[in-house]
Amino acid sequence: MNILLVLIPVTLLIVLIAIGVFFWAVNHQQFEDMDSPAVLPLMEDDPATPPDTTSIGITDATSAASPSSATRTTEQPSASP
Repeated sequence: MNILLVLIPVTLLIVLIAIGVFFWAVNHQQFEDMDSPAVLPLMEDDPATPPDTTSIGITDATSAASPSSATRTTEQPSASP
């Protein structure tokens, strides 16, 4: 029965914190636009951009067809014993 002397004030403290967080969110316009975030995944994206070829070592379209690109090798990770 003595645990109620601890639990009731702790519960009231948690409720007061929750109320304070709620009013903070209302004052900082957290609930202003509730519809747009739900619709954003359904909206069309911008037109697709061509893939970035610099990450694979191709700098322009002419170098992709050059014979030197056919002899290019990738480094294999060395196996450690």
